[in-house]
Amino acid sequence: MNVFALAAAAAVAIAVAAAATMVVPPTGRLAPRVRPYALVARTQLGRAAVLNAPRLDVLQGLQRLVERRSDEHLARVLRRAGRTETPAAFRTAQTIRGIVAAVAGGVAGAVLLRTPALVLVVTAAGFAWGTARSRGALERAVAARAERIRQELYTVNHLLAMHVRTGAGAMQAVQRIVQRSGGVVASELRDVLAATRRGVGEAEAFRRAAELTPEPAAARSYRLLAVGIERGADLGPALLALSQDLRDARREQLHKDAVKRRAAMLIPTIAILAPIMLLFVAAPLPSIVLGQ
Repeated sequence: MNVFALAAAAAVAIAVAAAATMVVPPTGRLAPRVRPYALVARTQLGRAAVLNAPRLDVLQGLQRLVERRSDEHLARVLRRAGRTETPAAFRTAQTIRGIVAAVAGGVAGAVLLRTPALVLVVTAAGFAWGTARSRGALERAVAARAERIRQELYTVNHLLAMHVRTGAGAMQAVQRIVQRSGGVVASELRDVLAATRRGVGEAEAFRRAAELTPEPAAARSYRLLAVGIERGADLGPALLALSQDLRDARREQLHKDAVKRRAAMLIPTIAILAPIMLLFVAAPLPSIVLGQ
């Protein structure tokens, strides 16, 4: 057995061991549990209070290598995607998918290719594909949630403007919308109301919602509500103007999508007819050139 075969076998063994460790986690070490109680005794004996730091967890290091974004940034992205999982849970799931894909790729490469170097390449490619798939799924979830907000925001802004025009305050209008409707925008407004019940200022809660929402138009609406609460301005015309801008933007986007789809429909026709037309044009060329 050569060096490449040993390296391929070691990589597959490490991947299988890591997957088994995630499925059945090992028993936690006793030292981290005892350390807080041992600090007092060590200081009383005149010893240093700082003990040896625990060794870096291999899985945690692999998670940091796979997902380099900070916990704050990743938590914001998860919130924009509408997910309730923590950044640590997302990193763990992403790493597990990468390891499973790496093991599957390594086994398939060992069975089909039977070349150690190619097995290593397939294993690495499987790990990269598995982790990239989780990242891509998160980005698609953010885009889908933003699209749904764009579809709902026009109606919600109109309803808010109607309630404000009838004499209700900004928070009263939001409460009525939340009580009588559902959807992503209503869910974000519900979070704003929940934040105000916890003691957060009303304007600050709307600004926080503007930072967390994945849709810029929704962020503009939330900032407008925050300014209206602080200054007591009439929000009706401004909300209607935002809705008009949103409708114009959606009309322009629909026009662009229609042009792209029309062009995509022409591609199969051109791909089929162009070779046939070239054959008809090129067929008489030998007789014309050679005089046959």
